[in-house]
Amino acid sequence: MTEKLQKVLARAGKGSRREIEALISQGRVSVNGNVAHLGDRVTGSEQIRVDGHVVETQPQGEIICRVLAYHKPEGEVSTRKDPEGRPTVFDRLPKLQGARWVAVGRLDVNTSGLLLFTTDGELANRLMHPRHEIDREYAVRVFGEVDEAMMQRLRKGVMLEDGEAKFETLKYSGGEGMNHWFHVTLKEGRNREVRRLWESQGVQVSRLIRVRYGKIDLPRTLPRGGWAEMPLEQVNYLRREVGLAPEEQSKVDVHAPERYKQVAQIRKAVRKHNSRVKSAGTGAAPKKPAAARPRSSGPRQKSKTRM
Repeated sequence: MTEKLQKVLARAGKGSRREIEALISQGRVSVNGNVAHLGDRVTGSEQIRVDGHVVETQPQGEIICRVLAYHKPEGEVSTRKDPEGRPTVFDRLPKLQGARWVAVGRLDVNTSGLLLFTTDGELANRLMHPRHEIDREYAVRVFGEVDEAMMQRLRKGVMLEDGEAKFETLKYSGGEGMNHWFHVTLKEGRNREVRRLWESQGVQVSRLIRVRYGKIDLPRTLPRGGWAEMPLEQVNYLRREVGLAPEEQSKVDVHAPERYKQVAQIRKAVRKHNSRVKSAGTGAAPKKPAAARPRSSGPRQKSKTRM
């Protein structure tokens, strides 16, 4: 059975079908060493390259669509590799055989919160496309005076350098002094859009957390740097939102007492990762446990206990 080349590459996370069609038209895709053309079909056993790099592909029936919710901490970049050596959002994700995690959009280095990953490149690209209008909710702390007129402008729309933008909803959540918390929603994911909208009104964003993507909330028990795999119900919710057929299989055992990794295990993995990153950054070797103190052969003395 054959499939269109652009469909196979989209599933592998190389872009939307339209983007891949453009790559094929530009002669940047090859199949078994021959330049590909629009309309080519493949079985999945061929060697496919994009810009000279081999693409790992799998037949449609062998791929299970998986989705992870990841609690991104501040300081991580949303790329696979960083030339400056900073930690990336892919560093802590579980390893895969014959597939790869594709990020659904990005969060900038100073933004934390919910970031989704999937093994289905077509799902990722459709979720990121603005035509599907999936709303994202952020908790944002701003520094500066905010009045009702300013909030009305942000709801109605202001002109940024890449076009008009606005918050679909904007609600005050409290604060004191010059620091105020708001919850805002957007239906698109332009670069630094939340920050740029507030900056257009002369106030500075001091904290930004994505707390929801569509109907998927950031799990309250998920620590920063931890991930949780979405059950089949949530995976199919996302697929329905972008017009994809429902998935029939899942890696999540719904009958297990804990559907996600236990919080203690996640926290332990996060601490281990942070320690490894810190050691690599300083070049220092991990500390060895202190040698046990030899026991005295003399009589024990009672120690005083402070209350």
